[in-house]
Amino acid sequence: MYINNIKKTGKMRVPAVAYASDKLFSLMEQDKTLEQLKNIATMPGIVKHALAMPDAHQGYGFPIGGVAAFDLEEGVVSPGGVGFDISCGVEYIKTDIPINELEKNRQQLLDSLAKHVPAGLGSSCDVLEKDALEEVLFQGAKYSVRQGFLKKKELKYFDDDGCIDIDEDHVSDRAKKRGKNQLGSLGSGNHFCEVQYVDKIFDQKTADLSGLSEGKVGIMIHCGSRGLGHQVATDYIKKMENEIKYDDLVDRELVWAPLESQTGQEYLCAMHQAVNYAYANRSFMYHHIKEAFEEVFDNSADALGIGLVRDISHNIARIEKHKIDDRVEKVCVHRKGATFLRDTLPAIIPGSMGTASYLLSKGKNAEELSFSSTAHGAGRVMSRTKAKKTLNQEKITEELNKKNISVHCESRFGFVEEAPEVYKDIEEVIKVSCGLGLTGKVARLKPVLCLKG
Repeated sequence: MYINNIKKTGKMRVPAVAYASDKLFSLMEQDKTLEQLKNIATMPGIVKHALAMPDAHQGYGFPIGGVAAFDLEEGVVSPGGVGFDISCGVEYIKTDIPINELEKNRQQLLDSLAKHVPAGLGSSCDVLEKDALEEVLFQGAKYSVRQGFLKKKELKYFDDDGCIDIDEDHVSDRAKKRGKNQLGSLGSGNHFCEVQYVDKIFDQKTADLSGLSEGKVGIMIHCGSRGLGHQVATDYIKKMENEIKYDDLVDRELVWAPLESQTGQEYLCAMHQAVNYAYANRSFMYHHIKEAFEEVFDNSADALGIGLVRDISHNIARIEKHKIDDRVEKVCVHRKGATFLRDTLPAIIPGSMGTASYLLSKGKNAEELSFSSTAHGAGRVMSRTKAKKTLNQEKITEELNKKNISVHCESRFGFVEEAPEVYKDIEEVIKVSCGLGLTGKVARLKPVLCLKG
């Protein structure tokens, strides 16, 4: 059920698997998702299988929703398996504010969030002390703790405790220049800051551990490493294209470097520095959000019960231990638009600005089926170009108003490009993930206010 096996053919070194219902699989067949999945299976040192999560759709190199693990000695690392928005991820913040209390202040809160959280193309936030960017790249969210933006005990809610240890600096000056004034900003595209409420709890025990209650307000942030991460990807794609002579590369978007090579190690380092930047970026926005709530509700963040529940990165390659052919081995797992599932903390799966989002627990089959991975959201079903040509801003606004959802968007085109109808059915994605035993439902979240770039 929901397992679509693709046998080894041609240059494929391992089989491929798409986890999808008939409905979602038919959507994968309409673009290059399955072709890209088979291309991944040709890469040197790949182990076990190449995977597409239920929300998978065509991307750069890997499909978005692609997962693959590589042997540390014979395997490779590929920027196309991570993405340009390195460590694009999601953060969920709880509060003790009842939804009816928010209704009294909804427009004031949306305006305050728009004031405190810089959003939009090229948005910036001049918060860094002089020459402090290098510290961010090495310290990640720990830098935010030093600045008083984050409590030390909240680091445990981040993957990697908010910081991947780095020994050397391999981020270019150009990437640093692009990232210096963007720390603490949301950006544009599908990035958002959304005020939600807990609509339904399915797993009370897990919800209690995270401090969640039905009817209470929460906030979800979706963003990544901004221009810095994009430049890191650009730099190393070019470097790999120039340095490595490929004998059987099936797709130029899948350029790679051997994991043990100098270029491979330098990319891993620079990419992890961008991950640290993204952890810090989301934690800075967490601070901005607390300021907005304090301003509107005239109380401290602690008194309002505002606290971090989870921060995840869904564009990353990292060294992890997984069971491969009955042995536990260290491998380099690439997740491109895919969520890493931890044993004790919920995963965050956003929908769209007009639909529900979910908090999920790790399921019993996650390690065996997907290297402990699941979808990262609903997944696009309509291109930005088509959305701008076919969708109407006024009609989208009317439909959102019917659901009592208010949106502040810096760009009219950005608003249309992110309309609910450009995404797959989040309920179908969750049904597949839970049906496979990758995840279990913890809570359903409904949107109230949305800030977009």
